[in-house]
Amino acid sequence: MRPSDGDLLPCACRAHRRSHAGAILPAEKPVIVYLFTTFPKNTETFLQREVIAMRALGAELKLYSLWGGGGSFRGLPVASFNKWRLLTLCWLIPYESWRRPEVLRELLHGLFTRRAPSWLNFWENMLGAGFACVHLRAFRRQPPDLVHAAWGGAPATAAWLLWRAGGHRYSAAAHAYDIYEHGGDWWLDEKLGPAAFVHTSTEMARRALIARGLDGKKIHCIRRGLDRLPAVKPLRSTRSPLQLVCVARLVEKKGLDHQLRIYAALRAAGVPFAARIVGDGPLRAELEKLAGHLGIAADVTFTGHLPQHEVWSQLAWADVLLHTGVIAPSGDRDGLPNVIPEAMSVGVMVVTSPAAATTEAVTQGVTGFVATVDAVDQWVSALRRLSTDDAFCEKLRRAAREWVEENYDAHKNAARLHSHMLRTLAT
Repeated sequence: MRPSDGDLLPCACRAHRRSHAGAILPAEKPVIVYLFTTFPKNTETFLQREVIAMRALGAELKLYSLWGGGGSFRGLPVASFNKWRLLTLCWLIPYESWRRPEVLRELLHGLFTRRAPSWLNFWENMLGAGFACVHLRAFRRQPPDLVHAAWGGAPATAAWLLWRAGGHRYSAAAHAYDIYEHGGDWWLDEKLGPAAFVHTSTEMARRALIARGLDGKKIHCIRRGLDRLPAVKPLRSTRSPLQLVCVARLVEKKGLDHQLRIYAALRAAGVPFAARIVGDGPLRAELEKLAGHLGIAADVTFTGHLPQHEVWSQLAWADVLLHTGVIAPSGDRDGLPNVIPEAMSVGVMVVTSPAAATTEAVTQGVTGFVATVDAVDQWVSALRRLSTDDAFCEKLRRAAREWVEENYDAHKNAARLHSHMLRTLAT
């Protein structure tokens, strides 16, 4: 048995009081709990910008980090989950099972009738369930108005279980990793189904969730964004050698072996270039070895991981950003990598593969170039043109900046997300 609407009212409507006639009356500012896997995290600046923009709107936020992170962010406390508290599950599970036996039955049925797509995803869900069980009593004492899961993995599991066991209304975000890695998160459909609304940052993800049978009316594509738009740098009058940058984790879905072969083809075609690959990951040694084998080690620099302000310095140096994303054997793929609109915002031109949602921002010949990773000649042709055709470059840069201004303002997009939260609380 799931909580009824009546079960939800005591903890979900703290921000609104009802008069004797049934009218909704304003009360204090609603409290929104944000659940993250790790926050703050250097590689997830888009979530940091979302929090900044939500605070600028006046939202009262409580932040919880389930795995790493913690401390504070911009003066706002970030409560990290003490894993030692999982030991208390020895008595909390029997107690909560006595309170809500139907929840235990539902969980056990799921455990014994399905297999997790990977051990990592299994333990992510167990972490979320453990967090919810440990925090249930505290949430009952001080109920938030809304719980928002920033990821569809452990945070969404925690939010779903807080709803099932405690009646706490929740919303959730679903990213490409949650939807596609090994076929998607273990309990994704069950977790997103009862959510007040679901937030995706690409139309690709929205369509994928609808295809899984979720209600399209409550799935909203709201993009991420920049908390302030940078100035557009001038186009370099002489782009020889062409300065190329890639910002990516060194993992399979980034297709960096294809990118190195594109660099080798550029060299063979006599197009002078210098390339920098910003990021780190398990494939670094393999990629450096491939660069040497292809004879381009002198032309390609692997910088390793850089803090965000240095990433912006790399964009200031670059003429063109390359993104060679592919669908990994696990099914994982990018959504719309944040570095693409970041590059577009500052005047760096973009050449990308069409894998995932990159073409939601990069339109062939309008805001950038699009080519499949194995169409090496198309990449060489595009990069050659970007090194010589000033008028065309300026046209791309203007259109790209216009797309960013329209679609990638963190404050406008956070206002949309916030409005969905407030509508949820008003019902």
